[in-house]
Amino acid sequence: MAPRTRKSAAASPSRASTPNGDAPPPVPAKDDTTAVVDPDALLAPVPGEEREEVKVNNASATDMKHACDDALKRFLSRPDLFKQIHTHTDVRLALGWLSVLVAGATGLYGWRVPFEQSKPGVWAGVILYVILTVVQTLYAYFVEGDIVFVGKRKTFDKRIVTERITISSRTVPSTPQTPPKYALGLAYVRSASGGKTLLGKGRAQEERPYTEFFDARGVMDQERFERWLGGVVGRVMDGKAQ
Repeated sequence: MAPRTRKSAAASPSRASTPNGDAPPPVPAKDDTTAVVDPDALLAPVPGEEREEVKVNNASATDMKHACDDALKRFLSRPDLFKQIHTHTDVRLALGWLSVLVAGATGLYGWRVPFEQSKPGVWAGVILYVILTVVQTLYAYFVEGDIVFVGKRKTFDKRIVTERITISSRTVPSTPQTPPKYALGLAYVRSASGGKTLLGKGRAQEERPYTEFFDARGVMDQERFERWLGGVVGRVMDGKAQ
């Protein structure tokens, strides 16, 4: 009968020990809270190699405005800056889809039910469709207006601080003496305790000619645009603009 063997103890212990034989202190858990960072550092332009070329028809102020709006959203919605809030877009989409569903249901009802019998239901559907369309138009004109970006972020500065920025844009028409301009309106609020404590706020109005951001071929100088935008946003966040 073969003799029984015993497994030897592991060469290295599962927990390292200190010279005096005591167990080492536990490693502290990693804190996921975002600390306050200098806004000027966060608002620095993105390195050039991370951009794709943006080229538009520089004879169209509308195309240049849309290109600037898109560049603004890309720059400010970076992970280390603001999280974009899409409330206005969501409301308009919800109203639009609801009106489409009402129109489709009304048409289907009118097709399957005899004409005379379906009149009340069809009229109700038409009236509801018109109401939804009008509400969507009024919301876009009076509530959303020229707003192109709403952003929010939370930081920790001895307490949880919430920052919210709202930016609107428009085109200033050209004159015989000046080219068309890209104009921004910014509103910034910094609060704590779920918005109950106001820590600071700022407003600013800035504008620049489109010719500063687009060359003769319509190629956008994104770094220059981001440098200007970062300066404007930084002054608002620092409370240096009213």
